[in-house]
Amino acid sequence: MDVSQKKEQFSRAYVRAVAAVTGLRVSEPEVDDDSIDMTLAGRGGGGPIRSPKLDLQLKCTATWVFRKKLLGFSLDRKNYDDLRDPNVMVPRLLVVVTVPKQLGEWLLHKEENLSLYHCAYWLSLRGMPEKLDQDSVTVHLPRDQWFNVPGVTAIMDRIAAGGLP
Repeated sequence: MDVSQKKEQFSRAYVRAVAAVTGLRVSEPEVDDDSIDMTLAGRGGGGPIRSPKLDLQLKCTATWVFRKKLLGFSLDRKNYDDLRDPNVMVPRLLVVVTVPKQLGEWLLHKEENLSLYHCAYWLSLRGMPEKLDQDSVTVHLPRDQWFNVPGVTAIMDRIAAGGLP
């Protein structure tokens, strides 16, 4: 498995760990032709939307740079266009998992704990402007939008209430 494939698998494991703790079901489309790698689904719900869902495009990077309170990430234009479309039933998010440069530092396992390094951030591109004549688009993920248990719980609560992430 090359490093790119390892990053893909690590980002899936990260999302699955968060989903397990939040009690969400995870599914994966057989074919990723719509920039959706995983779907999170709740059961029931406390709002007008029963069984809220959230589609995710996952990315993983070891070459991350923070500018002020933002993480810049270069996204293929196809993914950008798929994620910015406002005419989708299930809300979509870009999730970028950041990892150390050295593969051996991605995970630390002790008898007391299992730690995944570093962090994941999310961004909704819904309604973003069209970018003509570009093969890729740099997006900026706010550093306070962590893809973690409290963050995902709040997102799913907003969707269940009829809102957006």
